[in-house]
Amino acid sequence: MIKRLILLIACFALALACASPEAPSSDTESQADSAPATDQVVNVYSARHYDTDEKLYAAFTDATGIDVEVTEADSAALLERLAREGDQSPADVFVAVDAGRLALADSRDIFQPTDSEILNQRVPENLRHPDGLWFGLTKRARVIVYAKDRVQPDEISNYEELADEKWRGRVVIRSSTNIYNQSLVAALIDALGEEATEAWCEGVVANFARTPQGGDRDQIRAIAAGEGDIGVVNTYYLGQMIASDEEADREAAAKVGIIFPNQGDRGTHVNIAGAGIIKSAPNQANAVKLLEFLTEEEAQRIFSDGNKEYPVVDGIAPPVELEPFGSFKDDPVNASVFGSNAQAALELMDRCGWR
Repeated sequence: MIKRLILLIACFALALACASPEAPSSDTESQADSAPATDQVVNVYSARHYDTDEKLYAAFTDATGIDVEVTEADSAALLERLAREGDQSPADVFVAVDAGRLALADSRDIFQPTDSEILNQRVPENLRHPDGLWFGLTKRARVIVYAKDRVQPDEISNYEELADEKWRGRVVIRSSTNIYNQSLVAALIDALGEEATEAWCEGVVANFARTPQGGDRDQIRAIAAGEGDIGVVNTYYLGQMIASDEEADREAAAKVGIIFPNQGDRGTHVNIAGAGIIKSAPNQANAVKLLEFLTEEEAQRIFSDGNKEYPVVDGIAPPVELEPFGSFKDDPVNASVFGSNAQAALELMDRCGWR
């Protein structure tokens, strides 16, 4: 009986061994251990929401093999997220639609300086941070538009004249909460000084045709409808309306003319969409490659054609919708000024009653 019991135990143990899954071979283990983690990615936090950008990121992946992972939200939400994530953030690049917002990001110490000979050569000095913290990718001019049937183009030639009494009850413009207006006022502070800019602001407010409301397209529509005679808008909004599938927008755009202000002195105020590399970027080299790619000639054409913006790189033709506007002289002030003067601009606009 003892021998039989021993034999049964031995058979049972052999059966268990045969039924157990085969342990991985040493070759399999070494392959798993040596499989490299992919570093072919760049993570972008973007406040731009355009199909054109997605096409550019796809083109970058095709050209380099580097995947672009995009997180989209407005600038405030993205900056709050970066603050929460801290040094553990996966973000490599932050993209914003105004130099003022890039300056806000800079004030939170999220950027690292980028020393790229390619970017320094391609992006004009006034459209990149002096220390390489961010670079312009597209350009837009903030211009004066007027009703063709009620205003002659030689009646106004600069921003300062928006405060002239002749325009009492005739000016339409966005709210002071709009970053484009804040940057314009910040640039005027740099050019004229705070006291003169405040006097200008008071005159403009006195000339409002209505309480500031809506976006730039709404100012164009208001002029076309006779609610005001002149306004201030970014060029790309007018370009978008010219190219619109909506007949009403095309008709409204056809009723307004455009003036590039201050061509006889400092030049027209220009702003940018731009990007900087995050201080804790886990894929820094890939981030630099992406910014350099976005300033290549073909990428600049795609950028500008898709959103009707001006290329930031000199020598590249603008979209066909903007060609009739003609060439113009930029204000050469560095766009970083829009951020450094932002608080003074906001307080000034508030004192003037620009809501």
